[in-house]
Amino acid sequence: MKTIILNGSPRKKQNTALMLKSAQKGAVAAGSKTEYIDLYDLSFTGCRSCLICKLKGKERCKCYWKDDLSPIIEHIFAADTLIIGSPIYLGDITSQVHALIERLHFCALSYDDYSNYFKGKINVGIILTMNMPYELYEKWYATKTHELKNIFSVLNGNVEIYPCCDTLQVSDYSKFNMAGFNEEHKKMMRETVFPKDLENAYQIGLKLNTQ
Repeated sequence: MKTIILNGSPRKKQNTALMLKSAQKGAVAAGSKTEYIDLYDLSFTGCRSCLICKLKGKERCKCYWKDDLSPIIEHIFAADTLIIGSPIYLGDITSQVHALIERLHFCALSYDDYSNYFKGKINVGIILTMNMPYELYEKWYATKTHELKNIFSVLNGNVEIYPCCDTLQVSDYSKFNMAGFNEEHKKMMRETVFPKDLENAYQIGLKLNTQ
């Protein structure tokens, strides 16, 4: 088994990364080999609409644009499990994850009948980290998760989405103009709730590799 883990956050040691590292441990516990990648370390854009992936005679489910993301897309299509993490910025996943989705989805899409070229099965875990409390996530953002599920249905596997809410952004709020957040509350959430989030991420990594 092979699991690809993609960090869609610019921060390599904070909430999203910590959740993904815990999910990685779960995947390893299930017997899967893992590959962990920080998307912000790569040089790539969204789809360039070069249409090489639609040329007759070309291999399907492959992006032909020569940049750092194309080999990662090949690794994804050859994997058993994909786990993606993204913080929520301005109510949405990061631009790097959007670019990945464009490239991954488009090269698997038939322009003959809009069917799916990919015939394998890859289970997908999506971990979302955000400042908003869970109640506001449910009210404002939860419906968007259905869109993500539909997008990753192209991989024909089970798709699980986990929201990690009300996260701690910085260790010392007094250094920043961030008066809209209660530092005491944020630190309490970090100490009492975030460990449970990490355990749930571990279980996602374990579960997706045993389905």
